[in-house]
Amino acid sequence: MCIHSPFGSRVHAPWATIIRTRLDAHFSSELGDGFGAEVLWSDDGIVVRLPEAAEDLPMELLFPDPDEVESEVVAALPGTAAFAARFREAAARALLLPRRRPGQRTPLWQQRQRAADLLSVASKYPSFPILLETTRECCNDIFDLPALRLIMSEVRSRRIRVVQVETPIASPFARSLLFGWIAVFMYEGDAPLAERRAAALSLDRELLRDLLGVEELRSLLDPEVVDLVEMELQRLTLDRAARDADELHDLLRVLGPLTEIELAARIGEASPQLLQTWLEHLVERRRVITVNMAGEQRYCAAEDAAKLRDGLGLAIPVGLPTAFTDSVSAESGESPLRDLVARFARTHGPFTSAQIAARLGISQEIARLSLAELVGTQRLLTGEFLPGGSGVEFCDAEVLRRLRRRSLAALRKEVEPVDSAALARFLPRWQGIGSGRSGTDAVAEAIGLLQGAALPGSLIEADILCQRVKNFSSADLDLLCATGEVVWLGAGAVGAHDGRVRLMFRDQVAALVPAVATAEESGTDEPHHHVLRAHLSTHGASFWAELTAAVAAASLPYDDQSVLEALWDLVWAGEVTSDSLSPLRAKASGGSPRSTSRSASRSASGSRSRRPSSSAARASLRVSRLGPPAGAGRWSLTAPLFLPAPSPTEFVTQRALQLLERYGVLTREMALAEGVEGGFAGVYPVLKLLEERGQVRRGYFVDGLGAAQFAKPGAVDLLRAMTQPDTADRTDAWVLAATDPAQPFGAALPWPESSGRPSRAIGAYALIVNGDLCAYLERGGKRLLTFEAASRHDSWVQMLGSFASATGFGGSSSSSSRVRRLRIETIDGESANASSWAEALRAVGFTEGYKGLSKGA
Repeated sequence: MCIHSPFGSRVHAPWATIIRTRLDAHFSSELGDGFGAEVLWSDDGIVVRLPEAAEDLPMELLFPDPDEVESEVVAALPGTAAFAARFREAAARALLLPRRRPGQRTPLWQQRQRAADLLSVASKYPSFPILLETTRECCNDIFDLPALRLIMSEVRSRRIRVVQVETPIASPFARSLLFGWIAVFMYEGDAPLAERRAAALSLDRELLRDLLGVEELRSLLDPEVVDLVEMELQRLTLDRAARDADELHDLLRVLGPLTEIELAARIGEASPQLLQTWLEHLVERRRVITVNMAGEQRYCAAEDAAKLRDGLGLAIPVGLPTAFTDSVSAESGESPLRDLVARFARTHGPFTSAQIAARLGISQEIARLSLAELVGTQRLLTGEFLPGGSGVEFCDAEVLRRLRRRSLAALRKEVEPVDSAALARFLPRWQGIGSGRSGTDAVAEAIGLLQGAALPGSLIEADILCQRVKNFSSADLDLLCATGEVVWLGAGAVGAHDGRVRLMFRDQVAALVPAVATAEESGTDEPHHHVLRAHLSTHGASFWAELTAAVAAASLPYDDQSVLEALWDLVWAGEVTSDSLSPLRAKASGGSPRSTSRSASRSASGSRSRRPSSSAARASLRVSRLGPPAGAGRWSLTAPLFLPAPSPTEFVTQRALQLLERYGVLTREMALAEGVEGGFAGVYPVLKLLEERGQVRRGYFVDGLGAAQFAKPGAVDLLRAMTQPDTADRTDAWVLAATDPAQPFGAALPWPESSGRPSRAIGAYALIVNGDLCAYLERGGKRLLTFEAASRHDSWVQMLGSFASATGFGGSSSSSSRVRRLRIETIDGESANASSWAEALRAVGFTEGYKGLSKGA
């Protein structure tokens, strides 16, 4: 629900505070604890998000009694972020939060922590002076309570009318609120309320800005937007031109001294003679005076006389009213020169110190000192702003926000949304499918895009890396692992012989992989697990023989099956890894452990419950030194890879950057398919700030997907190129594993309608031609589903035939247990032999059998 109001944030902020408190009490009494409303405000209105279980919203809760406004705000104020921030500032001013090391800056997190501790103690004493001062600042400086009381009085007396409208979709006014401001909350709904609050507390915005680096506004700000805003600020547009003498006086008061030529450019279609008449009238009435400034004669408002005299040392005419000639600095303590510099900044776009020095007729050194004072008070921002500019520039904070906002709006309008087929063509290209690159460098580049994604271990080499690296060799990946540059971490078992694995660069593990779950949570709390974990922690990387010896020394069953099961439990939990992928290949192949001689005293069944009768020392001599293939290599704990542990802000930042790197164009659906902690809300704040800094673009790039879509600038160009004639005429045909991140269906895009139920299952394949999903081969290859696009692209049949005969179905020698011959039994639910596609499949080499159509090595 949106409340549209023109009264601004100083009224909306306390109003929203009252609404939230009232709705929380109302829904808690009706629905129980934990059911509350979320209320957000901006300059243009208030948005209320109700609990799902809420059936209606009593309108009287939205409009408090004007006599109770102040008391309700004061009661609700301590629970707001504004109160906590102001309390910290007030406590610091009162020297209640002294620096522990004089001369050194106290980190912001520590200031907040100490302020929170102080607040928890001070809240027990209602008359504590800092609490009272904080409340006064919030009620007087941040909020406009008298205006809110007046508005509520006029609502009650019906002088202000409240119109209630219910629409099926958001109105244009509501849409601006939703798209421009509330989008961050819309996607926070992916996580439970408690998790959202925890994320909000843990995300340090100041640290986030440091992590993302400097703003790249030279490439973000639109030159046309900069010129237009400058003209508006300087009253050079027709709608802002002066139309009479009074407006000419107001123009001089806002812009400062101007020459007659500059004034002539700001009177629209009025004649020069009329301008002279206006000026003579204003000068005669002492509303405008003339001064010699920067070597030229200028007209200025009489109200500026004291500032120009005290700030620039200019001679002013005699006979002006005392109110215009009293010393500015003596009365207010303000610097007249700083005020003149601030006015120049408010009425111009980005500028240099040389420009303002020339305009005011002062030295650059004096100009830089005044600019530095304004930067220190955050009234001005410094950086590199103007497209094509050079060096450091200055800009008023509000002007820069205006430039950024308009430039982003212009960028969004430039990008027309493409259809889903363009995205399906874009993703394989972006991720290097069929790139033709080969060698170790190509493998490392592919891992750079894939790192952090939990991929099926049985498919990493055969179906994922093989698609990205020409003539892929397992030796290249083993070399990267052996040198320690790349590591692999388990991310959960899938069945008895497979699981999900993350390939990572060693120095990126802590920044991209969630912390390992506890032993109780991961199910690795049995004696064998504890022994292996303790041995690796004490002795470091160990081979199979050393692991079995450690288990035997603990008087536990140390047969291959028992130790191997415990070891792989730790692997799938992400606690243990190997310096080689050979164990993973052996595990995925489902091969049985090697037969080794065993002591007669060992339990024939390999049960972990029976204790061996021989001593630990003698048993260690009899264990197999070779071990099963799935236990080969050196095993080590992954815990050191997670050190030093990143802050929550660093983790979220790196996760967002990696998602952008992997997908190029990131949508809510992609983030959910990746299993990002907290959903899209977990990375949205980072993406939004990246957009503000010009490092990514936000827009509606792909039609039919969520409204909040973010893309790297180069990705936008490539995505749009997918719809260009020279690109669209080319044929892109891929057979991708259903779980491949480059395969968009079932994740970024919905599955097309079909007679079956396709899913991103391990072992299934999607046949995509020019971005259209033509067919889906289920795991095992027995069932084939076709989609509407199959009739438009006959090439998918030839592609399926080539896929089946290349090296055998799914073919890679590293997975010996995989099906070597593709046998399709049903197509779209009917017998393959009787299907309308049977003839086309026979034409590409499939042979008919009593169970269906088959082909393979």
